Amino acid sequence: MNILSNLLPSPKKRRGIEIKSPQEIEIMRQAAKIVAIVLKEISEMVRPGMTTADLDAHAEKRIREMGATPSFKGYHGFPASICSSLNNEVVHGIPSPKKVIRKGDVLKVDTGAFYGGFHGDSCITIAVGNVKPDAAKLIDVAEQALYKGIEQVKAGAFLLDLAGAIQDYVEENGFKIVEDFTGHGVGRNLHEEPSVFNFRTHQMPNVKLRAGMTLAIEPIVNAGSKNTRILPDRWTAVTVDKSLSAQFEHTVLVTEQGYEILTDRTQV
Repeated sequence: MNILSNLLPSPKKRRGIEIKSPQEIEIMRQAAKIVAIVLKEISEMVRPGMTTADLDAHAEKRIREMGATPSFKGYHGFPASICSSLNNEVVHGIPSPKKVIRKGDVLKVDTGAFYGGFHGDSCITIAVGNVKPDAAKLIDVAEQALYKGIEQVKAGAFLLDLAGAIQDYVEENGFKIVEDFTGHGVGRNLHEEPSVFNFRTHQMPNVKLRAGMTLAIEPIVNAGSKNTRILPDRWTAVTVDKSLSAQFEHTVLVTEQGYEILTDRTQV
């Protein structure tokens, strides 16, 4: 889950970057596995005619059945267990029985699970039925950009290594990285230090990665302008030019040799 910077806790209240112990990492694996299972199920069940509220109900039911609680529900007042963002909605879309999913839609589903004192967090973009070629390319580039960033992760690397890899891949393919939202550390809290950006910047610390860090890496890619605006519901972000947007996210563990994708849907 991305979140606007003005909704993050103030710096004086934020904890430093936490290195998880082997026992804590094992709990995070379980939290992340729950998230992976739920997103895999949602990706397989989505059909035209369903509503985003249908998906939210399924996610909450399954998260609770597996002994966890939804990370997003009630977070800063967010009313649901998933963020469901359609087409030009960028992030933080609120599920609703009035939002009917249609053939050709580009649907982002982001969810988190809190289990044993730790959070897992992940997002997928789903092509509903046969989407237009430009939409299919956008989705593919967003997903591949995530993995380009993850491939840079290892102890001793820097955040700018993964940010640059993501930015370069997206721009080489003719799309834009959204800069209004970033990834983040994740663990005891849904949002922890450090901010995990997807573009080169000197406005945030270029943190050196250490084994035991757990990061939510989540590039958001727009077909047109990188700029966004917030709707009157105070949550849903949309593209300013009504262009399509796609997003993928994984919770990733930094290891001495590289990384472990804790929310890997291919392993559940």
